[in-house]
Amino acid sequence: MFWADRIAEDICKRYAKKIDAGETLIIRDEKTASGRVHVGSMRGVAIHGLVYEALKKRDVSVRFLFEINDYDPMDDIPGYLDEATYKPYLMRPLYTIPSPEPGAANFAEFYGSEFMEVIEETGFHPEFYRASELYKRGDMNEYVVAALNNKDKIRDIYKRVSGSDKPDTWYPVSIVEKVCDGIPVVTDWDGEVVSWECKETNETGTLDPRNGVVKLQWKVDWAAKFGALSVDIEGAGKDHSTKGGSRDVSSHIAREVFGIQPPYDIPYEFFLIGGKKMSSSKGRGSSARVVANMLPHHIFRLALSAREPKRQIDFDPDGDTIPLLFDEYDRLAEKYWGDADDDQARLFEYIHTDETEQLLEQRYLPRFSLIAFLVQMPHMDIAAEVARMKEAELSSADIQELELRVTYSKKWLAEHAPEQYKYELQEDTVPEEAHTFDAEQKAALQKLAVAVEAMTTLDGQELHTTLHDIKKETKIEPKKLFSAIYLAFLGRTSGPKAGWFLSVLPRTFLLERLREVAA
Repeated sequence: MFWADRIAEDICKRYAKKIDAGETLIIRDEKTASGRVHVGSMRGVAIHGLVYEALKKRDVSVRFLFEINDYDPMDDIPGYLDEATYKPYLMRPLYTIPSPEPGAANFAEFYGSEFMEVIEETGFHPEFYRASELYKRGDMNEYVVAALNNKDKIRDIYKRVSGSDKPDTWYPVSIVEKVCDGIPVVTDWDGEVVSWECKETNETGTLDPRNGVVKLQWKVDWAAKFGALSVDIEGAGKDHSTKGGSRDVSSHIAREVFGIQPPYDIPYEFFLIGGKKMSSSKGRGSSARVVANMLPHHIFRLALSAREPKRQIDFDPDGDTIPLLFDEYDRLAEKYWGDADDDQARLFEYIHTDETEQLLEQRYLPRFSLIAFLVQMPHMDIAAEVARMKEAELSSADIQELELRVTYSKKWLAEHAPEQYKYELQEDTVPEEAHTFDAEQKAALQKLAVAVEAMTTLDGQELHTTLHDIKKETKIEPKKLFSAIYLAFLGRTSGPKAGWFLSVLPRTFLLERLREVAA
């Protein structure tokens, strides 16, 4: 069973009474908009989003809420922003900080909006809200009061569950409202107002903590949102989900302080970029926006969804991840169009949304790596070559697919492809290394030229067989033969499959070059 279906089935068992009563299940996820959002945050979006879709397929009433957390303080300045500009805003709530560029209401909206666009484009459509809305309209008031009333119990939970010692003077809230030029600290709570003092300015005062004046500390805040939003399903990354981790602490607070049952958990592994987990304050190259632009939406969904939640995903745009993703897509399509009833066919359904459902229809899928090679051949009529591979005229759907793969292969070659995928046909001059072939290599190339001249059409499979026969006849080492072929035409010792590569070259050019280097 596909993982999203399996999780949905388990959820249906856990909440059977609620579902039978016609009540709506709530799925929730969130991201703090502290900078350009790393693509790793899309893993949680995809897991929650696919479970939401799986529940909808079972006719379960369900909502998917996604929070843009704009109430957390800026505790670090992203390296791509001017430190002098943003230093005065350190420890201020994100929604109160100016946007890095005109057009957004504040810092959190600027980065949050970019992330929301990526989520929507990828085919996930949660109901977005902001943390500031929850606090300001009073939805968190009862949990703020309960946390203040039970601060010692919360301290005990931190100590008992995670081993974290909080001093007697600690309170589970921070003051959001600007009351001084320093960082105000809560010093007392009398059941109605909190007292505060600011060590930087020696100021003191009192204030009513309700309606967004204060914010709950993170793990307490997380537990409170379980209740404030009646959350039934909310997963978390493995760094939060370990024993004694953030989720464990929050779950204890939810039960013991707020009297609520923690939601169904879906622990999941990281989405890495080139083997590294990065935060929103790191570089541009790993942002959700940048990575989403590298791929068509359905292929991006595949990258996010193909692996079980507890399996790590390593996406390396500078390696062979992108061509391998297209290969994986092609295998899934073959399963689906072959009427297979398995997880792969099911996954193929899930990676297509209402916006891309036309791609469920059968069409010809030329291999991405071959298209990436063909776009580098200046003489090539790519559509004609793909029709030759298909052995039939291309349909309109075939042409659209080809155009998509041409577009994304060019983008990949220009921005990320490793050198091994980049080829430049040496049309004008014979590469210098090709003048150093030994007698054995020249004899093999001469035989190849004779065979090509006898062929009425250039066929990749026929050329592959011819090369195999030449190897046997001349007893030349395969490496010597193939390196000679690639050096003669590409000026390098490696390249795509030799038979197919030779078959796409102009016949006259192929013969002239073989004769020249074999002379």
